[in-house]
Amino acid sequence: MFFRNGVSAVRRRPGFADGAFLVAACIAAFSAGAARVDAREIHGFAEAAFGPKIGGEGKTRHAGFNFLESRLQLKTLWRPARENKWRAELFSKSDLAGDRNASSVQMRIREAHVLFSPAEWLDVKIGRQILTWGTGDLLFVNDLFPKDFVSFFIGRDDEYLKAPSDAARFSAFGPGASLDVVFVPFFAPDAPLRGERLSFFDPTLGRIAGSDARRVLIEPAARLDHTEAAARLARSYGSAECALYAFRGFFKQPRGFVSSGGRELFYPRLAVWGASIRGPVARLGGIGWFEAGWYDSIDDRRGTDRLVENSAMKYLAGYERDFPNDARVGIQYYVERMRNFGAFQRSAAPGNPPRAERRRVLTLRLTRLFRFQTVEASLFAFYSPTDRDAHLRPCLSWKMSDEWTLVVGADVFTGRRAHTEFGQLDGNDNLYFRMRYSF
Repeated sequence: MFFRNGVSAVRRRPGFADGAFLVAACIAAFSAGAARVDAREIHGFAEAAFGPKIGGEGKTRHAGFNFLESRLQLKTLWRPARENKWRAELFSKSDLAGDRNASSVQMRIREAHVLFSPAEWLDVKIGRQILTWGTGDLLFVNDLFPKDFVSFFIGRDDEYLKAPSDAARFSAFGPGASLDVVFVPFFAPDAPLRGERLSFFDPTLGRIAGSDARRVLIEPAARLDHTEAAARLARSYGSAECALYAFRGFFKQPRGFVSSGGRELFYPRLAVWGASIRGPVARLGGIGWFEAGWYDSIDDRRGTDRLVENSAMKYLAGYERDFPNDARVGIQYYVERMRNFGAFQRSAAPGNPPRAERRRVLTLRLTRLFRFQTVEASLFAFYSPTDRDAHLRPCLSWKMSDEWTLVVGADVFTGRRAHTEFGQLDGNDNLYFRMRYSF
């Protein structure tokens, strides 16, 4: 669900291949099928953003700020000049960002995919894309697609929480149900905390680390049997939306140590089975949801290997409702229960950070619109009564015109223990300011 301890270096095993060639193949295939292509839609934005730190421990690359960047994003949708049987189209979204923290200018392709329909009941999307599903609001149970929690914690737009994948997605539609199947041949993990922008707890050092973190992250090799697969079967019953989920691949965060006392971490194998329901709540009004997932840690099903994450059951219940005067309130309750907890305790090494069998998290979202719905004030709060830590995200957004938007917000972390999810980020409180021109 959240980000645990990160790493400072990445080592890709031999055989790793970048997914860029998949993007190029999509473009080539699309171009071959259409002699002339019209660029029908071009949109994007230019943005300047600054994220100064509040206090801090001076352990990161820049003690005064998390990010100082200018960004240009272009989104383009191409369709063939003439009608085609498969209704094919090509979509791309690219960012050009100059980042003072990293002292670099980088071009990133966030999306580049072909979408076509070989049959009336089937859509196919191939290439780089943002993948997501599930019912939670900033909490994830059956959404095993990559996330960028670094961007989320430093104040970038929520769009950047979802990281791209090079994948093939098949969506089939029937009279009463729909089926989505996704194949991801190139492993894409959650963006790790590296200590460059955010300090975090390093259990190897037994303290909060920043730029001095030295652990190495080993990613799965690019092999056919390492292809990740995910599926969702969805159906509506009246006004309720129900879904079943399946996933087989790897943990998205490094949950395994190669050796005891070593600094190399890896991504253990993972299978997930889950279900969800979302719909109106009778009498109370509003929308409610419930989601559950069984996390099968394939490399440690008995829970006896202290170097690998245990299996777990995860549950999420939520409710939101609109109120008069453009107000909305949402609440969620999340529980993560470790399986084989007794075996975990018996195998734990002396000095390991303690963990509870059940971890609980509560969230609260408050939103209010003002000034003819051009100003939005919001607060999103995470609180764990188990870990006694919290993350507060107040935000004020002003849409000054159809083109200009100003956003001011903050990320505040607190916790009594340095090794918990938000407690480890206690020294990373920050403000952020974003000015965006959309076109």
